[in-house]
Amino acid sequence: MAVAFYNLNVESGIKKLDEYLLTRSYITGYQASKDDVTVYSALSKAPSSEYVNVCRWYHHIDALLRLSGVSGEGQGVKVEGSASITEEVIATPPVADTKASAAEDDDDDDVDLFGEETEEEKKAAEERAAAMKASGKKKESGKSSVLLDVKPWDDETDMKKLEEAVRSVQMEGLVWGASKLVPVGYGIKKMQIMMTIVDDLVSIDNLIEDYLTAEPANEYIQSCDIVAFNKI
Repeated sequence: MAVAFYNLNVESGIKKLDEYLLTRSYITGYQASKDDVTVYSALSKAPSSEYVNVCRWYHHIDALLRLSGVSGEGQGVKVEGSASITEEVIATPPVADTKASAAEDDDDDDVDLFGEETEEEKKAAEERAAAMKASGKKKESGKSSVLLDVKPWDDETDMKKLEEAVRSVQMEGLVWGASKLVPVGYGIKKMQIMMTIVDDLVSIDNLIEDYLTAEPANEYIQSCDIVAFNKI
């Protein structure tokens, strides 16, 4: 099921989005998709740093769009300018200011908020993403999206310090994305964090061995594992 968002350019809407992203890296699924592009496009400006979860997600999607674009289909998301979020509904990305009808499937620009995504809507979403990509850098080859598990020493490890240690590693071709804490048992949590790399510039093995599990980061980090590695 897809989620609905309202009033994303006012404080109440941003707060709802921040709460939603507290336990999620993306709007839907486990990789960046058109749903992220839809919500990203609905924001008139970068969110305030007060909303930590939205900021991380926003800058991650912004980096993906500038570096390589987003190709995932997503599950559909509804973004409107009024009311409040009351429940999750099956919806499709809004592509125009329309009053949709679930019973209609004609050749105009209406969006069926409670039906399956039409070919016209898919095409419009693709064109929107393409236009956003064109406004940034040209697509470069040899980039990957990586999901990393970062494990602490024990349940007494300061996870905030652990995240700071991870994000302190900066190098050309590396962009850190959204992160979240995942319980593993006995009061211990691990951190999952997304990153985008330029393959020719960043070696994941070297990043882990020479930076993340070496001094000074290894004061907080016991080990790192690659959960997902996708070419983009």
